[in-house]
Amino acid sequence: MKYVLALLCALIAMPLAAQTALPPAPYADRQLDDPRLETEAKSLMETIRCLVCQSQSIADSDASMAGDMRSQIRMRILAGEKPEDIRHWLVERYGEWVTYAPPVEPLTWPLWGAPIILVAVGLWLMRGRFKRHKRGNGES
Repeated sequence: MKYVLALLCALIAMPLAAQTALPPAPYADRQLDDPRLETEAKSLMETIRCLVCQSQSIADSDASMAGDMRSQIRMRILAGEKPEDIRHWLVERYGEWVTYAPPVEPLTWPLWGAPIILVAVGLWLMRGRFKRHKRGNGES
């Protein structure tokens, strides 16, 4: 019984041991002093997807990885990099999925074409349904 209790305590304590002891990134939650640079950083952060949350931008996410990404963006902008160069670096590092606006290219054609195809199929189905409904009313 003693061993089972010790094993249970160890299993409960394992997630606590997994917590990082690293300090947060320096610019994760601290804005740049220059308002123009901070505006550039903020507008870029709003277009980058959080890799942990997936449905939020890194500007809105509380995940530590999003904080690290925010800090990286701010430090790179502070170093004089252009937002488009930083975006290119992020896409190169994490793939096109990291951005909310993937480019139109052969690999993403289904992503862009699927909504158009679904709307067209829906309209075609509705047209058939309305025709049938009209014929049914006309014969009565």
